[in-house]
Amino acid sequence: MEHADRNPVSFHMPGHKGSRIYRENGYGDFLDKIMDCDITEIPGADNLFQTEGIISETMKKYENLYEVKKSYLLVNGSSGGLIAAILACVKPGGKLIMARNSHKSVFNALGLASIEPVYAYPEEAEGCGILGEITAEEIARCMDENPEADAVILPSPNYYGICSDVRSISEEVHKRGKVLIVDQAHGAHLRFFEKYGGAGGFPESAEKQGADIVINSIHKTLASFTQSALLNLCSDRVNPFLLEDRLQAIESSSPSYPMMATLDINADLLEDAGERLIRQWAENLDYFYSEADRIPGLAVLTPRNLDRTKLNIDMSAYGINGNELEELLMERDIFIELVTGNIVMCMTGIGNTRGDYERLLKALAEIAAQRQGVMAKCAELKQAVQPKVLTRVLQQRAVPAEKEFVPLKEAGGRVCASSLIPYPPGIPIACPGEVIDEDVIKYIKERREAGEKVIGLTAEGTVCVGK
Repeated sequence: MEHADRNPVSFHMPGHKGSRIYRENGYGDFLDKIMDCDITEIPGADNLFQTEGIISETMKKYENLYEVKKSYLLVNGSSGGLIAAILACVKPGGKLIMARNSHKSVFNALGLASIEPVYAYPEEAEGCGILGEITAEEIARCMDENPEADAVILPSPNYYGICSDVRSISEEVHKRGKVLIVDQAHGAHLRFFEKYGGAGGFPESAEKQGADIVINSIHKTLASFTQSALLNLCSDRVNPFLLEDRLQAIESSSPSYPMMATLDINADLLEDAGERLIRQWAENLDYFYSEADRIPGLAVLTPRNLDRTKLNIDMSAYGINGNELEELLMERDIFIELVTGNIVMCMTGIGNTRGDYERLLKALAEIAAQRQGVMAKCAELKQAVQPKVLTRVLQQRAVPAEKEFVPLKEAGGRVCASSLIPYPPGIPIACPGEVIDEDVIKYIKERREAGEKVIGLTAEGTVCVGK
């Protein structure tokens, strides 16, 4: 309540950005009565795991919107959908070809079915210091070296908005008879930039590029509540009955009706006002990129295959790293999604208004003006404050059966037994079976000293390794 009363600008998830989009589009009554809408499977309310009524109708709306074979509402977020998809496509003890920068939920799925990972490594986005796309050549290499693998999974877009060429990847996967799962948690909106025109230069959605299963976090960039998501089944290569069985095993047996109702509201918004809302969003993005270009020393990164709704901002020309820029923006009641080195990532959504972009631009211009006198002295500082992206391959061993906790400083050369995950973005820096080296230890120490969270590092500063 204290935060909401500040009238903050949200450039973080969720995408609705507050109540305005609901109230302006006729859904204020729902917000006023939301406690009364918190029900269970009473007559007329349908059942998420045997849909025959209103939930089935909502699923059909999404099937039409995304033009897919079947859509499943998710109340455990994209994480639940990713785990269920993997369990439906990879046999217990089998192999999964997976992007090394996959979300932690993908790694969690491995443990549930004793699945062996085969890592496909992303390229570094040239000149940006962040992870970029997974190439079709890298996926083909992994499949040829591991022909027994059942499926392939990768994120597209990744956390920074960089998309992979899913069409080329799907061709490589399908000609080898495998299944492609795409974690499109950060790109649920891409289909609607295709559908409603919008600004040019947006990557295509995975649904249109040949993926078999696509998982979308509707809440991240569109208008549903946090933790609500969608799984789209796009082909006949996956058994829908097996997939549904895995979904009911992973998801809560008491799904939230208010959460599902917001998925229904989001579908109606896209059906009834989607073209207007998406075009406004695209116009606001064009406005931001154009105006940001006028601020001396401000860099807004535009790597190849970028989803432009992610604003990757760099002010290191003024000697300002990402953590400092985040603090300067929060002083102006602007809250962002992610910091990586020099880069602040602002996650825009369907609920952002022109005023939000104007406040961000004003803040950036003020910060630049205050530091104008030092900009010339900082030409060499940019690389100095940018941490190196860890993209190289760690040595791999068997996943340890026996484990113990040791201080981080003593973990060098030991086999990781529990994932170490800087969060956000939730991508493990070391996974079970990988050998922890001094670069990993240094990276984790830097993240902790910068005030960031690292899941897997205990409060006492110990990590779990093999005995």
